[in-house]
Amino acid sequence: MFNQKMKKMKKFVLTISLSIAAICSTLAQFDDRFYFPSKEWEVIENMNYEEYNFTIESDTLNAILFKTETAPKATMLFYHGAGGNISTYTFIIEPLVNAGFQVFAVDFRGYGKSTGVPTHVNIASDAQFIFNQMTKNEKMEETPLIVYGASMGTQIATKITKDNQSKISGLILDGTVSSFTDIALHSTPEEQKGIIKQYVTSPYSAKNDIKEIENLPKIFIHSQTDESVPFEQGKVVFNNASGPKELWAYEGNHLDAVVNNEKQYIQKINSLLAQN
Repeated sequence: MFNQKMKKMKKFVLTISLSIAAICSTLAQFDDRFYFPSKEWEVIENMNYEEYNFTIESDTLNAILFKTETAPKATMLFYHGAGGNISTYTFIIEPLVNAGFQVFAVDFRGYGKSTGVPTHVNIASDAQFIFNQMTKNEKMEETPLIVYGASMGTQIATKITKDNQSKISGLILDGTVSSFTDIALHSTPEEQKGIIKQYVTSPYSAKNDIKEIENLPKIFIHSQTDESVPFEQGKVVFNNASGPKELWAYEGNHLDAVVNNEKQYIQKINSLLAQN
């Protein structure tokens, strides 16, 4: 799914005008080229969950709390990638729930049952609003909180963790995008890279925000053969992070760690929780 979205991004960068005046006139960060929300909802089977709706401005944001059968050992705040919606990421969420983590997953504007249009800026402000609400919820406030970002979701996951460190027990970044600019450059012809660097900006980025996160255990999960988000991007963010930290490099497709080796995947997340 992400590969298809990256092809769309590549077509976008190939059609960017070399005219600086034309680019300047846009006065935007090309948000629509980074987010590909789907309204198509897949049936969620064999999972116990509760839906939440938050009203922000004129939009409604949908989130789901996936519940464990017994008392949860921690709450996982889950941010998915650029495409799909919550229902298309249950391949990651379900193993976490089965391992005893309740998972609070967020669909930002335009995704799934949420209304509106996503942008870098409103995703950041909406995420903080929802974070404030969920940490007051009695079902979540007394459990350790781990933030999980998948693919493009690693950007907001890192920012939220940076801005709320005292309330968070750990950070997991899976298929890390180092910045919005970097992922755009990944699909840009060499002759256009200078323009992308100058005009496709990153209002926040994992590679910078990670530097300000201290004394929180972190796990970085990334395929060395990832064709969607280069392994080098995850390595940059890992190198910028302070300890405690671990880089789990595997062979496979983007976000396939849980698919390829679920047992080791859960062991590593349990070890992160044990550091608190």
